[in-house]
Amino acid sequence: MSSSKELRWGKAPAPLAEAGRSLAAALLQSASVLLARLAEGLAREPAHAVSDPRFEFHAEAGAPEGALYVDGRFVGWLPDVSRL
Repeated sequence: MSSSKELRWGKAPAPLAEAGRSLAAALLQSASVLLARLAEGLAREPAHAVSDPRFEFHAEAGAPEGALYVDGRFVGWLPDVSRL
């Protein structure tokens, strides 16, 4: 008894489909390189964080007496201090 079965293989990809996949892969790789560069730039410390902090003290008429600021942000009061 003889049995013949037909073996079916998947279709070979059409040249346009293969070219499309290659193009998509190239675009994704390029995007990956650009995103990696962007991530490196964002991971670096900002320039102002490296410099010394800027301290400000206000004890002038009309200003909040004894207010202490670091880099423009209020950090607290210095009670009974009129000048530094």
